[in-house]
Amino acid sequence: MTAAGADAPTPGAPIKEPRFGFLRRTYAMLVKELIQLRRDRLTFAMIIVIPVMQLLLFGYAINTTPRHLPTAVLLQEDSDLGRSILKALENTAYFKFTREVHSVAEFDDLLLSGRVLFGVEIPRGFERAVRRGDKPAVLVAADATDPVAAGSALSALGQIVQTALMHDRVGGDPANPPFEIRAHARYNPAASSRLNIVPGLVGTILTMTMLIFTALSVTREIERGTMENLLSMPITPVEVMLGKILPYVGVGFIQASLILGIGVLLFGVPLRGSLAMLALLSTLFITTNLAIGYTFSTLVQNQLQAMQASMMFFLPSILLSGFMFPFAGMPIWAQYIGECLPLTHYLRIVRAIMLKGSTLENLQYDAIALLTLMLIAMTIAVTRFRRTLD
Repeated sequence: MTAAGADAPTPGAPIKEPRFGFLRRTYAMLVKELIQLRRDRLTFAMIIVIPVMQLLLFGYAINTTPRHLPTAVLLQEDSDLGRSILKALENTAYFKFTREVHSVAEFDDLLLSGRVLFGVEIPRGFERAVRRGDKPAVLVAADATDPVAAGSALSALGQIVQTALMHDRVGGDPANPPFEIRAHARYNPAASSRLNIVPGLVGTILTMTMLIFTALSVTREIERGTMENLLSMPITPVEVMLGKILPYVGVGFIQASLILGIGVLLFGVPLRGSLAMLALLSTLFITTNLAIGYTFSTLVQNQLQAMQASMMFFLPSILLSGFMFPFAGMPIWAQYIGECLPLTHYLRIVRAIMLKGSTLENLQYDAIALLTLMLIAMTIAVTRFRRTLD
């Protein structure tokens, strides 16, 4: 028998496991995955960006006790006591007077449109009534559609009377003050959180689902190999985009109807405004999110990256839109970012229509903002898709 024959394995004998074979194979797979992760820049970026984004947003942008809330004042008389009351309100750091109105109608319009969260009315003849001992009232109307934003400010009103008297020469027994602060929480007097959350869930769920649906549209075609057939057809980029978006408009409309129906029937959320206008503006919001999702699908290379891009857009949307935390309590830079998010404007729209009965005239700013964001997203999507065609 030759030496080679002596070294040959016996037929049927078990193959001997190489030394450290398990560790070597595991190490090889580890190296392979690290190389693949390094090549997938979007995934690697999400590992860094998402925790940093959450930390910065929660640390700097989120404030559960908002201050300097926009407030309108209807000053029907210019008196020393009236100015002392306004100064006392500002000193609480909850109220910031941004508008001075001259009629009750203008006062109500600002609250309906959401441009202010509070309104202070000092009636005519107020100081004279105080000196006569008639004990008049200062009206503070609050937009209570967001109970968190309004609650802290309303609770601070108890100290206003004595603070105002310290800055004025009006006497009086502290136990029996010469005037009162009469707070009126409008649109949600019971401060029910469900009246705030349920309408907001409509926009939040639509944002998540609509982004994901269309973010996968183009990348799915590429991964399945059907993009070449699509590009060979006599069809324009706009027609491709509309053909992919329009079916999901119906899907989004069904989702919105389902959520609103459950909210009204099971949770008692009122619908004080026009249902037709709510449907029209909801369709605009759905189309805007679909256009943004379609834009993501033209920027990424596969479905995993499309999902990741959608989540990176969804995270700041729920944190900076006013859904989870009061929008007015965020710093200015965070509010600027929030104004660029479709969910911010839709939350104002759906809450205003359902809880306040607001009209399109009250909501024209948010409607125009949604339309602008939709046109920008569609323009970017068509431009990117044309580059794909080239």
